[in-house]
Amino acid sequence: MTPQSEAVRLLEESLSENEATKGSLLAAVQKLSRAAALVENEGIKKWCSIQLGDRKYTSTLAEVLTVLQIEDKDEREPKLEVLRDKLKSLGLGDMHHENEELNIKVHEEGGGYASIGFIEERYADLVRLKKGNDGTYYKNHLNRHINYVRRRSHELASELLNQIRFAGTSSNCFDILRVAVDDKLLDLDPALGEQLMLAFKGVSSNSDEEWSQAMATCRRLLEGLADILYPPNADASAGRQLTQAQYVNRLWAFMDKSIESDANRALAKSHVDFLGAWMEKVNKIANKGVHAEVGQLEAVKAIFHTYILVADILDYLKDIPKENAKLDINVATMDEFEALLDIKRATAKEIIKARVANGRLDATILKKIPGIGEKTLDKAISVFSL
Repeated sequence: MTPQSEAVRLLEESLSENEATKGSLLAAVQKLSRAAALVENEGIKKWCSIQLGDRKYTSTLAEVLTVLQIEDKDEREPKLEVLRDKLKSLGLGDMHHENEELNIKVHEEGGGYASIGFIEERYADLVRLKKGNDGTYYKNHLNRHINYVRRRSHELASELLNQIRFAGTSSNCFDILRVAVDDKLLDLDPALGEQLMLAFKGVSSNSDEEWSQAMATCRRLLEGLADILYPPNADASAGRQLTQAQYVNRLWAFMDKSIESDANRALAKSHVDFLGAWMEKVNKIANKGVHAEVGQLEAVKAIFHTYILVADILDYLKDIPKENAKLDINVATMDEFEALLDIKRATAKEIIKARVANGRLDATILKKIPGIGEKTLDKAISVFSL
């Protein structure tokens, strides 16, 4: 069973608990929480944690309620500002302290920020004893609290269920493409494959830093792919330079060499040009630290475009000579240098130092490294992609 299908099952059960006359609200919220965790919906998951009395969140929210009741604005506002920062650090947004929620939680006689399970028990006790209150908790306030949580949890469960069902078809279609690309890319270059998978994971987070990083990763991945498929050289192709920095041009050159159909070649080139220009623009924004301009939607689009583009490119790998799939010397680890070149640890360290100092490694740089003779150099050329 996939996480999505399990989440659907839990949400349907949560809705049933909410809708049943004798359904357990505690069970409804718990199942909603588990479903939210499965599909990584942090907002709903934290809302459920609050209803379940998690002190990690409720202690700060209770402080907010206390401060909001201070009549003196000059005294109240500085304290609220501190608490806003604290709420933000906890990842709590408007849905976790909206007015209706606060108006319910402010009444201690209605349970405040106690667990909804505890509140249900107190209400059931008063109903059984036919009492309006027990000196601390009041039946009417408890009932209002229960009705609010029941209605809100039902709304959230319905929304999440619709999201999963609505996204199911497109998600499954994209998953087919994503899995195929991940497998091919991992075969070609494990480091690039891992980068793309981490970028895909990053766009699902709530962090604008991770969205920006995912965009930058897409650009670096295209550069790395160009290095493998068409390494930089001093020649030109159709008037385009093929230097290290001109990774889009090198992908073009690869397509000129590999794609027989003029129509397919033109389409693939247009996609590369579009994505390359877009990545350059976003990279400049990210380098300036303007993460607010790199929104989640932009990051998601970048990931989708990158997967589609890489899928197109990898379809033409059949004509690429085997040696182009060698391990890139510029991403090789110290252990790989030591094992594959049969050299001492000290020499492997010198290779890493030279790579850091020069930015990249080539045959000329390798010759100058202490411990690298002609025999080792020949082995490096046969084992690694320079």
